Amino acid sequence: MSRGTRSGSIAAVALLRPLAPPYDPLDWAKRPFPERARMVCEAWALQGSGAPLAVYVLHAVKLALYAGAWVLFCSTSPSLGGLSTIGDWWLHPLAFQKAILWSMLFEGLGFGCGFGPLSGRYAPPVGGALYFLRPGTTKLALFARAPLLGGTRRTPLDVALYFALLALLVRALLAPALGASHLVPIAALVPVLAVADRTIFLALRAEHYWTTVVVFAATADWIGGAKAVQLALWLWAGVSKLNHHFPTVVCVMTSNSPFARFAWLRRRMYVRYPDDLRPSRLAIAMSHAGTALELGVPIVLACSTGETAIAVGIAMALALHAFITSNVPMGAPIEWNLMVVYGVFALFWAHPGAYPFDVGPPRLGALLAIMLVAVPLLGNIAPGRISFLLAMRYYAGNWPYSVWLFRGDSYRKLDRLVKAAPWIYDQLDRFYDHATSVGLVGKVLAFRLMHLQGRALPVLLPKAIEGPLHEYEYLDGELVGGLALGWNFGDGHLHRDGLLRAIQDQCGFAPGELRCIFVESQPLGGAKMAYQIHDAASGLLDAGELDVRELRGRQPWAGP
Repeated sequence: MSRGTRSGSIAAVALLRPLAPPYDPLDWAKRPFPERARMVCEAWALQGSGAPLAVYVLHAVKLALYAGAWVLFCSTSPSLGGLSTIGDWWLHPLAFQKAILWSMLFEGLGFGCGFGPLSGRYAPPVGGALYFLRPGTTKLALFARAPLLGGTRRTPLDVALYFALLALLVRALLAPALGASHLVPIAALVPVLAVADRTIFLALRAEHYWTTVVVFAATADWIGGAKAVQLALWLWAGVSKLNHHFPTVVCVMTSNSPFARFAWLRRRMYVRYPDDLRPSRLAIAMSHAGTALELGVPIVLACSTGETAIAVGIAMALALHAFITSNVPMGAPIEWNLMVVYGVFALFWAHPGAYPFDVGPPRLGALLAIMLVAVPLLGNIAPGRISFLLAMRYYAGNWPYSVWLFRGDSYRKLDRLVKAAPWIYDQLDRFYDHATSVGLVGKVLAFRLMHLQGRALPVLLPKAIEGPLHEYEYLDGELVGGLALGWNFGDGHLHRDGLLRAIQDQCGFAPGELRCIFVESQPLGGAKMAYQIHDAASGLLDAGELDVRELRGRQPWAGP
């Protein structure tokens, strides 16, 4: 082997090699929970997830392909053009419409949010279409007993409906111009898919893209309605951070940022590393600044028509989304952030005189009032009833979540499911030795514990299991959702009791083999988080509430 070939091989291995934790992962996995939790949280504080550099390269390439495909679709319209003339047409209304449609298709295929290793998906790195086009895979119908569209397993009709949406989106993207014949079928079909499988509805990022497509379909003068959708995204995201959860998000994101690999900075995110990993004053101040910025953007842009004021609002939006994107957050909502930034220019800069709430037909106004006001408000006040995505509670740290505990090798019963991805360690063992795989998956425990809501686990785990933790395969519900449903993006409602029942029907776990902890978000203005503990075979074992004020005083690994 030549020196150049050998150097290239070494570089490739280095690119794929994750950052090793400062302990032996196989020894760590046998330790009692408090020890295990403290070790992995200390490691996260300085290392983050430890994802290999190849992960970030992959996302950079994917982002370029996402933008390049949009340019290609725009080139099919004579009123727009190609890459060489992009400066002339990139803010054209038709270009914005195609960006929305392409983003919906991109997300619906599984290439956007929830893609790849940052979502616990390795081989294959995509779910989405691999599940949604496959009969027999698990689904979560809105009404499980409904005729035709109900049930817990995908039927040929479900597959046909999803495929029809993909075809309609491609047809619209290739069209020289867009009219009702392109937009109305898409607007009408997405709610049908929501009834058949709410996983697909959420994967489409329908609270943003479908609502905007409805605006396109309902009126020719759609700029004001599209502005209203975008303003709601920022407003409710800011409202959702009016709690004590968001400072821990800042800590976790900064510790994981590929562009802030400074040990001194990461230590400063915490009160006193390694003994006190609660958010420091700096982290709290950054969280308050971020919340003010997220609330300030929609206020400034909604009230501005002058060029200078709009430029200030745009600068604020750029600062907000640049910070989010540069941290490459878990779940990888990177293309979505790019689309939101593009919307700032295409809607507010290109159309400063369009009033954001001039939405046209009364029926459209009523729908937008429901989607942009009523649903997010209910989702903040009563989070157990509404997905955090529909409530627009983006990256606030106050998510519903679950933990699945498989006794012994009972997790192998998941092989009875029709799915495109194997058990998480089987995925990773294709690339790494088992110790490295355990080290990578173990960081998911730290991600959960380091957030304020995760401090409930030292209290709830002893209630859920019988015997030491090392006798169980501990798996975050996000990873279970990715395996069983083909999509996961922080919504614990997808992997709570409904999914547990669907999996139990297919896998038949014996009593004690599978225990699940389901933790709900803290309501806006409330002080407690509800929880439930279930056995797959026996049903509900325990339920109650935890006081968030008490959790704030704990370390991530500490019980009462």
